[in-house]
Amino acid sequence: MRPMLKLVLPKGSLEEQTLRLLEAADLHVRRGSTRDYHGHIDDQRVERVSLLRPQEIPQYVAEGFFDLGITGRDWVEETGADVEEMASLEYAKSGTGHGVKVVLAVPAEHPANSAKELPPGSRISTEFENITSRYFENLGIPVKVVWSYGATEAKVPEIVDAIVDLTETGNTLRAHGMKVIEVLLESEVLLIGNPQAIRDARKRAAMEDLATLLLGALRAQGRVLIKLNVNGDALDGLLKVLPSMKAPTVSPLAEDGNYAIETVVEKTSVNTLIPLLRAHGATDILEIPISKIVP
Repeated sequence: MRPMLKLVLPKGSLEEQTLRLLEAADLHVRRGSTRDYHGHIDDQRVERVSLLRPQEIPQYVAEGFFDLGITGRDWVEETGADVEEMASLEYAKSGTGHGVKVVLAVPAEHPANSAKELPPGSRISTEFENITSRYFENLGIPVKVVWSYGATEAKVPEIVDAIVDLTETGNTLRAHGMKVIEVLLESEVLLIGNPQAIRDARKRAAMEDLATLLLGALRAQGRVLIKLNVNGDALDGLLKVLPSMKAPTVSPLAEDGNYAIETVVEKTSVNTLIPLLRAHGATDILEIPISKIVP
């Protein structure tokens, strides 16, 4: 099959986690060096791979330079790009499950405690000009939105009154003497597709294949497979304390009256779970890594 998908990935803060996820999904990106902007994946569905700033990715995918891309919802909303959301990938630069927010922040001593309390005419520095402008237009508060080229928090209070910035925990903002008074947008990492490419049946099938692999790798992160044996007399009691995603698999062993059990559990629970299972009659307990979970 001729390779057909052009894939674009984010450089910068999301780069390491994105490449790690693709490797877990058996879509390892090969580059000459970590500084290269282009690479390839040994997969017959992928023609080429590029790494660009996440701010640019939605528009490039919308215009058809790429069929598929990974970027943040914040930049999809900011650019207003005509793309289709293929999947939500629950990770950020700190790892799986860490969401990010576009927030409004002011100096800690500022009297406002919400966006509605910000005085008309306030100057706001941000990379998210469109998101910020739309938000305050909806509130009916006229503000001056000023483009920021970086180090946004350094501009208050001498140059601007407030900032709109991206944060995971708010710790950096607090360290610079600021307080978050509003969340403008909850963001997450998205797998996005070009609408025209999606209408091509062969390309859509390939794109859905890649989405399945990425989501399967994400679901497996932080989980392990537990296998064990137990005598029938202890089976009911053990099942009462055994966690599972849906229900554990129970199979009779060749030795009459004994059973083999399999279940998927959170890795963080294993250190207390294994002694508990032993106390309930489990034997031959195995902990096995999982690379993918596809429902």
